[in-house]
Amino acid sequence: MSGARLLFAGALSRALGGALGLVYPPSCVACGAATVEANALCPACWAGMRHIAAPFCPRYGTPFAVDLGVGTLLSARAIADPPAFSRGRAVALYDGVARELVHKLKYGDRLDLAGIMGRMMAASGRDLIAEADCVVPVPLHRWRLWRRRFNQAALLARTVARAEGKPLELRALSRVKATRSQVGLTRAARARNLQGAFKVPDAARPRVAGRKILLVDDVSTTGATGNAAARALLRAGAASVDLLTFALVAEEIG
Repeated sequence: MSGARLLFAGALSRALGGALGLVYPPSCVACGAATVEANALCPACWAGMRHIAAPFCPRYGTPFAVDLGVGTLLSARAIADPPAFSRGRAVALYDGVARELVHKLKYGDRLDLAGIMGRMMAASGRDLIAEADCVVPVPLHRWRLWRRRFNQAALLARTVARAEGKPLELRALSRVKATRSQVGLTRAARARNLQGAFKVPDAARPRVAGRKILLVDDVSTTGATGNAAARALLRAGAASVDLLTFALVAEEIG
């Protein structure tokens, strides 16, 4: 396409966008209130999210209640039960607006939310992404993918990878076991439920071996899914695995 045509196409797109903005003013993706920009949160919903910021446990990403000011500390859980992944990060705690966004994406067919949620994840996990060789989403089993029609983790991972210019490996990890729903299960039951659930296909091993992997999912509850997926990647020769999620269920805040 010539430069003139590109300019015309750009002008036409902006004109159409402006016209649609007059008919359908931009609104908050969470509550529907008016916003200045499209695909954004209003100030009230942004403030209503419990964003995770330092200080937090470097292993699980769980925020500490107070800053003790004595350097990097591990949470009691990370000391007693260290995860298979090296570091965990999340945008916000899983309640209020963050929980609503996850539910709208996952169960409400709001695939458009993957953009804003993924960009927020890219900002929160920038240090992890900078060191990663590639981005891998937590996969769904084929039967669950058939029922849901999309994998929310893959949508988020695509946005994260694009935001930071990292390769996206959609087939590096597969879910070979149709596990029962994790909802309502204890931490131990979740771990048992996910034993043997993930595998790196033989064809994907060269894309995993020796690489620093950024594993992406929508929510981390007990860390069982991240642990099971990370173990599979590490068994296949990954140099390290970090976990980035949109929301984190914090059972305890130190």
